[in-house]
Amino acid sequence: MSDLTTPQSPTLQSPALQTPSQTVGPFYGYALPYTGGPQLVAGYHPRAIRFHGTVTDGAGEPILDALLEIWQADESGALSRELGSLDRDGFTFSGFGRCATTIAGHYTFTTLKPGAAGSAAPYILVCVFARGVTHHLFTRAYFAEDAARHETDALLNAVPADRRDTLVCVSEGLVGGAESYRFDIRLQGENETVFLDFDA
Repeated sequence: MSDLTTPQSPTLQSPALQTPSQTVGPFYGYALPYTGGPQLVAGYHPRAIRFHGTVTDGAGEPILDALLEIWQADESGALSRELGSLDRDGFTFSGFGRCATTIAGHYTFTTLKPGAAGSAAPYILVCVFARGVTHHLFTRAYFAEDAARHETDALLNAVPADRRDTLVCVSEGLVGGAESYRFDIRLQGENETVFLDFDA
């Protein structure tokens, strides 16, 4: 009679590997935008600015179904911890906004110009979600009038000099009573925007 043994569970011989991301969607049009998402402050705020631009692909064509999120400090350089992203009370600055692009690939936020935090120059952190992008992309938008502070910004100085202009907004002066800043985002190709790589 043969000896019956209980089968043993297989053991892992090597560490588990993360599976690659896959693009599903995009479903941004109805799942993520919310009322007031692009308005970090009301348009009538005395120091409101317009932060806007166009998102384009490698061929320079507008991306009509991208979604952008921004995080930023307030005018004094402080990050708000009082409210969540969706809890807007009409006067407290939360520092977070979300906006879908239009059919022309354009986005617009109404916000405040951030102040400097530590040695970093004032900037707005921008996160881009788009079709074909398996991981959301992070970049920063700096302001040309803060050029003196750019010299002490560690991240900006780590970027090759000939690429830094892709991280700087174009000031358009007053538009509709508010200072306007244009920050176009090119996902790839010539003049591709510099994106940040965060270590896990």
